[in-house]
Amino acid sequence: MRGYRLALITIAPLLLAASQPVGQVCPHPAHPCRGFRAHDLSFVLPHDGVARAEVRSDRFYAVILRSAPRCTIPESDRVAAQHRFPTRKVFSQRFECDDDIENNVSYAGANNARAFLAVYAGATRHRADATLAAVVRTHRFPGANLRRMQVVYNYP
Repeated sequence: MRGYRLALITIAPLLLAASQPVGQVCPHPAHPCRGFRAHDLSFVLPHDGVARAEVRSDRFYAVILRSAPRCTIPESDRVAAQHRFPTRKVFSQRFECDDDIENNVSYAGANNARAFLAVYAGATRHRADATLAAVVRTHRFPGANLRRMQVVYNYP
């Protein structure tokens, strides 16, 4: 019986990942999907062996906390913002920054010529409006606004 429990505990994370639909966003910072970096909003990737150029997440809303010239928002700013929103992933645009060819996540619905710092706001407009209101109440992110987006995982 003990061996059975140990085996079940060992494979439980794999069963959970297999039960999540491809494209589903993993918005909780403590439970990201595998295959992403700390600054990325992660989602369930396909593991079917099919070659593809890219795969996209489900659509979601984000509150853009601030934007800046490409590659200029430091990770320390994202980490500081993450402390303000402990149950919602704070993410930033770092695609093609730092001469890192394996930094392969971009965002549809955002201006790729600019960097941004954002917090996941939900799958529905109602939830997104509530998240935006909470951000505005902090008075720390003037100009915060909603954006409908998708994460784009670009295969190397």
